[in-house]
Amino acid sequence: MPQGILGWLIIGLVAGALGKLIMPGRDPGGIIVTILIGIVGALVAFYVTQLLGIQVGDSRLKAYAAATAGAVVLLAVYRMILVRRI
Repeated sequence: MPQGILGWLIIGLVAGALGKLIMPGRDPGGIIVTILIGIVGALVAFYVTQLLGIQVGDSRLKAYAAATAGAVVLLAVYRMILVRRI
């Protein structure tokens, strides 16, 4: 179970790697940027689940699922923004 923001940061590292596996392809920033996006996605998931009243802190599986979903969403947004720039 994640313990506050630090726990979500650690889960974000794994979520970034899982996000890269779910959405393969070339990213301009490489794996480091993808992991950072995973961390941000995990933090976003941490706050969004609290706002929606969803309890994910009681299960490690739910926390990883929420963080990975946040990472995939942010990675998709990141790719859409870069496609429009290029």
